[in-house]
Amino acid sequence: MKHTDKKLSHIDNSGKAKMVDVGHKVQQLRIAKAQGHISLDEKTRLLISENNMKKGDVLTVSEIAGIQATKRTSELIPLCHNLLITKISVNASIDKTGVKIISKVKCIGQTGVEMEALTAVSVALLTIYDMCKAVDKNMKIDNIFLTEKTKMAYNY
Repeated sequence: MKHTDKKLSHIDNSGKAKMVDVGHKVQQLRIAKAQGHISLDEKTRLLISENNMKKGDVLTVSEIAGIQATKRTSELIPLCHNLLITKISVNASIDKTGVKIISKVKCIGQTGVEMEALTAVSVALLTIYDMCKAVDKNMKIDNIFLTEKTKMAYNY
């Protein structure tokens, strides 16, 4: 089957983008995990680890920013559904080349939370970039990807 022969779920009959109707789908427990990385100079990593950045506690602020962003994903990504998120975790940790962000998002709903997990990681990394830009001109955000996506029956 050619790609053009397959009906696309986010396109209406006239070829315009649309939000998919998930009203018929069963509510399930849905979990998505994502991660990403920002490369930082050694000096920057040291400043973060000693909590000596002028803008404050980089790791904690980036985690909070990721949580806030997760809750606003449907406002940022046009065709995302507004979901009732039951759990968000964002973890920032210094590694040998920079900071790694890992997110985990859960909801009970009719569609997944992949975009929410990816948004958490992306905004957390952008927050680190913003907080460190005065001292590090060589930062590089990379390797943002979904690491897990699951759904399972949910018993009320």
